[in-house]
Amino acid sequence: MVVGLSGGVDSSVAAYLLKEQGYDVVGLFMRNWHDTTGTLSGDCPWYDDQLFAELVAKRLDIPFHFVDLSGPYRQRVVDYMFSEYEKGRTPNPDVLCNREIKFDVFLKEALKLGADYVATGHYCRKECVATDYGPRYRLLAGSDGNKDQSYFLCQLSQQQLEKALFPIGHLLKPEVRRIAEEQKLATAKRKDSQGICFVGKVDLPVFLQQKLAARKGDVIEIPASWAGYSALPDSDDPAALSLPYVYTPADGRKVAEHKGAHFYTIGQRKGLAIGGTPEPLFVIATDVVRNVIYVGMGDSHPGLYRRALHILPEEMHWVNPDRAVAPGTSRRFAFRIRYRQPLQQGELRVTDRGGYILFDEPQRGITPGQFAAWYDGDELVGSGVIDR
Repeated sequence: MVVGLSGGVDSSVAAYLLKEQGYDVVGLFMRNWHDTTGTLSGDCPWYDDQLFAELVAKRLDIPFHFVDLSGPYRQRVVDYMFSEYEKGRTPNPDVLCNREIKFDVFLKEALKLGADYVATGHYCRKECVATDYGPRYRLLAGSDGNKDQSYFLCQLSQQQLEKALFPIGHLLKPEVRRIAEEQKLATAKRKDSQGICFVGKVDLPVFLQQKLAARKGDVIEIPASWAGYSALPDSDDPAALSLPYVYTPADGRKVAEHKGAHFYTIGQRKGLAIGGTPEPLFVIATDVVRNVIYVGMGDSHPGLYRRALHILPEEMHWVNPDRAVAPGTSRRFAFRIRYRQPLQQGELRVTDRGGYILFDEPQRGITPGQFAAWYDGDELVGSGVIDR
């Protein structure tokens, strides 16, 4: 049994619990990033993480190994990030990291060490169900609603889930901290990591300027009375309702300048550096071709909200293939379009043009490049990259 020791409290307690259950546990730390460009000061670098991971392994008296996966991480996660931002989309590197690195490249490294399973400190659960086609693995939300991380695993396959274990998924975060303190683990009081998976907290424009050049452009404010909002279709046709709002500079007024449209994302408030308005301004659209940012005033601005989104056919992913919705049919699910968002009710309609999610209530900040995940009760059934 290999546990991915990250240097945090969650993976530390996962290793402890597995050893208590009688598993032959091996700790494996992966280094995925070397470059500190754009990394904010005060963030713990990777070598601190490795030190804490080693201390935990020593305390638990388990073997400790190190593997450098920075090459695959750059190719599969960071290069994809740059490509998506260049297109004016906002990727989720944490979801990609789990699909491409932790449960792919890292999993293969663990198997080389003779492991039957890989365990992580994710707050989620797995359930095996016998079917006529053999075992099926269900990905379930963590018992701690405040820490549930199933969304970050929304792209895992059955083959990946088969080899995965989530030892702390049934626990609440305070319980995990308590166990770590009782066992005198070095990570007991260490703060949770933040920012990009394995990179940390970054100044995003500075980080992206490794590949994307800064370009001065206009910030255009769109009034809430823009005619396009009143022209929305009255029907519940998700194909029509999923179409993004299309603005031109003539639809509003210039209020500032920016340093590159690809550095901004829908719903963003911080980083605009525009003051003197009655209410805060939010990004409601970006145009990387014209290099224009469109903003709206106030959190209730209609440009922030849409009732539907679209997922391309090739981006539809079923964690549990037995629950797949056939083209030409629909099914109600609960949805999440970003981490920590409360589940939203709606309908998934699948056609030969992909999947359309029609929400019961308009959703704030539907962002191309992010992942939409759908749940049936506690089970995360499927997911897909938002096209529009």
